[in-house]
Amino acid sequence: MRSQNAVEVLRVENIWKSYGDKEVLRGIDLAVNSHEVVALIGASGSGKSTLLRTMNLLETIDDGQVWLAGTDISTPTTKADAVRARIGVVFQHFNLFPHLTVLDNVTLASRQVLRISRAQAEARGLELLGRIGLADQARSFPDRLSGGQQQRAAIVRAVATNPELLLLDEITSALDPELVTEVLDLVRELKDDGTTIVMATHEMAFARDVADRVVFLDSGTIAEQGTPAEVFGAPKQARTREFLSRFLG
Repeated sequence: MRSQNAVEVLRVENIWKSYGDKEVLRGIDLAVNSHEVVALIGASGSGKSTLLRTMNLLETIDDGQVWLAGTDISTPTTKADAVRARIGVVFQHFNLFPHLTVLDNVTLASRQVLRISRAQAEARGLELLGRIGLADQARSFPDRLSGGQQQRAAIVRAVATNPELLLLDEITSALDPELVTEVLDLVRELKDDGTTIVMATHEMAFARDVADRVVFLDSGTIAEQGTPAEVFGAPKQARTREFLSRFLG
């Protein structure tokens, strides 16, 4: 839970984004503090993934501002690659490079972007892979791993550079149900380590148990937000209650 001494890591102010005539984000305001886990929930098409992609400049915004650690990163002069080096991202699909070993996938950004030596990068990579039980697969290629193993490796790759913020976009939606738990257990560990996380998810029980704050998006706006107890236990908006009834009965 946020404390009075929490440091603001990211803020989006009055974010608007359209694709053609379709308004996907309509005046979004959201701040994320250090060590906070924020879960974005909402129906498909509500704007969750687009909002995540604006946070690390994978999507340009039509209006508004994005602030990272107190700096406006939405200006035309912002070097997007430098910003993305500070933010880890994991998508629905694993996006591991098939021609690289698992260890090379995990260490690539550390070596190429942060210019860390191969020896140092591999030592950290092996440590992280060991923590998730994949050290013995370090020299394997991704196609030798299960979907759950590939997604865990993708998460490790995202955190190997010690990002200021971790964005997770429906990271379990492409997995078979029996593989979901092992991926969510890793996210739980990252929370326990103090990682700052914004995650779009359909895993309502997980959001209720793990998130510090839940944000319900509806048609490109934030319809409601609060603690899991507030949003899941006593939602104020009819749209929130209607959405949650599909998942929670």
